[in-house]
Amino acid sequence: FCYVMSSGSYDYFQFVQQWPLTNCRVRIKKPCSNPRPLQYFTIHGLWPSNYSSPTKPSNCNGTKFDDRKVYPHMRSKLKISWPDVESGNDTNFWEREWNKHGTCSERTLNQFQYFERSYEMWRSHNITEILKNVSIVPHPTQTWTYSDIVSPIKAATKRTPLLRCKYDKNTQ
Repeated sequence: FCYVMSSGSYDYFQFVQQWPLTNCRVRIKKPCSNPRPLQYFTIHGLWPSNYSSPTKPSNCNGTKFDDRKVYPHMRSKLKISWPDVESGNDTNFWEREWNKHGTCSERTLNQFQYFERSYEMWRSHNITEILKNVSIVPHPTQTWTYSDIVSPIKAATKRTPLLRCKYDKNTQ
């Protein structure tokens, strides 16, 4: 999903969600921190992007992450919506995302607003529920076409998602 807010060397912010089980199976060589990965889509980031190369988010350098600016009520929301499924260290994950991508937003959103906006986007674009409503639930053997997944998301959000699949090299 896009959030148009250009004030730097990018055209828009791309709101990226991930399916934790897939991320755990194919992205890293060691098992994820939680032996029973979450069964809902979580935030991976809000990335500054360009129309010319949407799969290559911009990196920015600005004010470094300040853990004190992730206030207690926001921290509890982010632990659910934006957990670090790999190492389990949520604060380090948020810090990496802010330092690498979030600092691009500083002219428009400060650190707290960046995380707050991400959380609100996650709540208002609940991919897990959208897909459940059309009986699409990740499954080890069931497959769906690209349009099977894109169509309900587009209908519910009025946005066209960009999907990327991660292939498990161990099963191919």
